[in-house]
Amino acid sequence: MNILIYGAIFIFKIIEDALATLRIIVISNGKKKLGSILQFIVTLIWIILTGTVLMGLQKDILKAIAFAFGSLFGSYLGSVLEEKIALGTNAFLVEVNLDSSLNLIQNLKNNGFQVSRLKSDNDGKVMLMITGARKKTRLIVKIIRDIDKEAFILSEKVKTLL
Repeated sequence: MNILIYGAIFIFKIIEDALATLRIIVISNGKKKLGSILQFIVTLIWIILTGTVLMGLQKDILKAIAFAFGSLFGSYLGSVLEEKIALGTNAFLVEVNLDSSLNLIQNLKNNGFQVSRLKSDNDGKVMLMITGARKKTRLIVKIIRDIDKEAFILSEKVKTLL
């Protein structure tokens, strides 16, 4: 019977921590209502789960161990889910060779990305600013690398200001 309790503690702690991680990501992307709903669920799970773990903890330390392992896996799962969902927008600052810049700009625009040419130097380099959904980061990098293998790429998550 205790094995079922340990399993339930472990699974519900994974769910709680994964949802808590997602809540932070959702709120940081401006989705306050969804973040509030997730917080309600996280709090409800935490109260019930913590009460279950604390009842008779001195006689059954394995409850605490199941709780801790659930936290470990839940935090990891939340991070993996966040990468898969990839909410938000990234801005890329890219230095490319002048001779490949026009082809790159056209290719990126044809794929639906916003591109601005920021600077052109006498050293044969051009600076581009590219914005696109975080989900498309690999595609953006692939397009850049296919056209200019020597490109220098910086990326940062951005928030649009209204």
